[in-house]
Amino acid sequence: MAIHLTKDSKVLVQGMTGGEGMKHTRRMLAAGTNVVGGVNPRKAGRTVDFDERAVPVFGSVGEGIEATGADVTVVFVPPAFARAAVTEAADAGIGLAVVITEGIPVHDSVAFTAYARARGTRVIGPNCPGLITPGQSNAGIIPADIAKPGPIGLVSKSGTLTYQLMYELRDIGFSTCVGIGGDPVAGTSHIDCLTAFQDDPDTELIVLIGEIGGDAEERAAAYIREHVTKPVVGYIAGFTAPEGRTMGHAGAIVSGSTGTARAKKEALEAAGVRVGSTPTETARHVVAVLGGEARDGALT
Repeated sequence: MAIHLTKDSKVLVQGMTGGEGMKHTRRMLAAGTNVVGGVNPRKAGRTVDFDERAVPVFGSVGEGIEATGADVTVVFVPPAFARAAVTEAADAGIGLAVVITEGIPVHDSVAFTAYARARGTRVIGPNCPGLITPGQSNAGIIPADIAKPGPIGLVSKSGTLTYQLMYELRDIGFSTCVGIGGDPVAGTSHIDCLTAFQDDPDTELIVLIGEIGGDAEERAAAYIREHVTKPVVGYIAGFTAPEGRTMGHAGAIVSGSTGTARAKKEALEAAGVRVGSTPTETARHVVAVLGGEARDGALT
């Protein structure tokens, strides 16, 4: 099992013919993702060859869905065009839109996430690495060779920490890893993923990665206390961040005592979550909870 993305997912790539779109479409195909087409109105009707596989280019998301039955789109378009791209995908009835693009104006993100939600389209991102169900499908830029299928579900604001925890726990493996992005506005929240992992029979443990700024982790802690019965292990990035300074993601800013790493850690621990002080310690908590032992030096 998995959440949001499986081997049966049919993936379109908006912006496939651009530099980043080409590079990551090739990587997604190599990971086994069923990429059924790209979208570029100026290159509609052409095909692009990826290591002996020809992928058609459609003029719109709607055309791609009609021709292929696609249910997922990965968005690699520039920031100025992201709102139009997601709106188009939602109007076409796509089920999942994975928005990799960073630097999207917040008012655009507010508009397209609300628009998509009203039309039944789930948005992951923006400014995210996407999601991967190891051994089945990879929609985005997460390296596919750092993890295998297994019982851990991971949800993370940070792309880099997603990769690190996947690598640290590579010998155990993952059901699905979801990078929700660190912008102030996100289409999918920690709580959304917690709900899905709680309902997934093959996810035995959930890893939650957060960072300073906002109150998403505190809200997740309250949700865990009331609704999540599976064990949760957490990590919060930003204990040494100075107050009032933006750190990394646009959403990672601390104002006074609001949004601090310590406050988030305390809220999660009060909900029964084991919180590591480093990614490696977090991985060790996971191993301890699952009752296994690290193999092949995964945590050394």
